[in-house]
Amino acid sequence: MSDSAPQEDATSSPFALTTEEVRVLGVLIEKAFLTPDVYPLSVNGLVTGCNQLTGREPVLQLTESQVQDALDSLIAQRWATRRDQAGARVAKYEHLVRMRHSLPQPEQAVLAILLLRGPQTAGEIRQRIERLHAFADTAAVESVLEHLADKFPSLARQLPRAPGTKEPRWAHLLAGEPDLDSLGETDARMAASGGLASRVAALEAEVQALREELTAFRKQFD
Repeated sequence: MSDSAPQEDATSSPFALTTEEVRVLGVLIEKAFLTPDVYPLSVNGLVTGCNQLTGREPVLQLTESQVQDALDSLIAQRWATRRDQAGARVAKYEHLVRMRHSLPQPEQAVLAILLLRGPQTAGEIRQRIERLHAFADTAAVESVLEHLADKFPSLARQLPRAPGTKEPRWAHLLAGEPDLDSLGETDARMAASGGLASRVAALEAEVQALREELTAFRKQFD
C-alpha cells in the first residue's frame, strides 16, 4: 500500500495574488499601452491608476502604502520589477508579464482587462479593450482567451454560464480559482437592480478615460 501524500488538484490555480496586487499589476499592464511616454510608473502614478472611477470593477481607494506593499510583493513573486532610470527623482516600476509568461501584446491587453474589471464575456472585453488593442472581431478575443486558458499554468478560465445569459464569462486566475458562489450573488444583485450602475459607468467611461489619463500624466511630474 502506497504511503505517498495525495497530489494537489491539477486543475487548481497556483496563483494567489491579493486584491491590491491584482489591481496594481493590471494598472502596470494597462499603462504600458496607454501612457508609454511616462512608463514605467511611479508609486504616485500607480495610486492614481488604481483608484480611477472608470474602467475599474470594483472601484478601490488604495493608499500609497498599500500600493507600495503590493509592489514589493509583486517584485518578490517576479510579476514586477523596479526600474532605476538615470536622472529620475523617484523610483519607477514595470510589469514582467511578457517575460514571465511569453505573452504577446494582444494577450497582455486581455489579461489587463480581466485584472481591472473582473469576469467578462468576450464581447464585453472587445468593447472595452479598444484603447489597448483593436481586435477584428469577438472570435479573435475568444482565441486569445483560449490561449490564456491553455497556458501552463492557466492564466484564465471560462466560467459556467450564469442563468439568463447568452454568453459565458471569462475570469483571470491570478488570484486563484474564482469564487462561483460570490459571483452568483453579485449576478443576482445586478439583475435585481437592472445593472443600472454598470450601464451608467459604461456610458461615462469614454468621456472620463482621457481625463483620467491626463491627470495621471500630470502627476507623474509632480
